[in-house]
Amino acid sequence: MKAPSVENIFARLPKPLGPEQFSTLFENEAVKIERIVSQSSNAPAEFWYDQPRDEWVIVLRGQATLEFESGELFEMREGDFAAISSHVKHRVLKTDAATIWLAVHAKAP
Repeated sequence: MKAPSVENIFARLPKPLGPEQFSTLFENEAVKIERIVSQSSNAPAEFWYDQPRDEWVIVLRGQATLEFESGELFEMREGDFAAISSHVKHRVLKTDAATIWLAVHAKAP
């Protein structure tokens, strides 16, 4: 059993190495929690996330625009969150520099 620990979501941010950096904060069979740092990112026109798990995301710092294959755009600011069902195609259309997200991926029961 791992000892409990306390960390800060804004500590040890990765240096910009690309448009997005993913850090797994917690994972087990049912759930995966990630911190995502987006650096003024925008997805290529042909790219879509098509994830096997439901996802819940919140913007902790910065702002972003999510685009869905259906054509919907969600303008997200600090504190805004969205629930995305599995296999709903989406992408990050654009973000501010150093936008920080928290993403929770849940396995279907």
